[in-house]
Amino acid sequence: MPKTVTRLDLANALHNETGLAQFDCSDLLQSVLNRMGRALANGEQVKIGSFATFTVRHKKERAGRNPKTGEVATVSARNVVDFKVSQALKQRLNQVEN
Repeated sequence: MPKTVTRLDLANALHNETGLAQFDCSDLLQSVLNRMGRALANGEQVKIGSFATFTVRHKKERAGRNPKTGEVATVSARNVVDFKVSQALKQRLNQVEN
């Protein structure tokens, strides 16, 4: 099973690569995530070059089905975050290792 990269792992990577204090790296990461969340909540697009673009998309109300019982239920309208991967990341993910 693949490893899950956590917020702590990202803060540790920042600490190791920049030499900043561990606490400062955790604060920096939290600030970036908070800013991204606020931007998305305000309907803004978040674009991180060579990685991905995050946008908010509205999904309409629709009929759904409970997979266990087969009962039809209404799935309410909601906003969801779309993640579109960049070409650079796609290429990196699909590189054939020699």
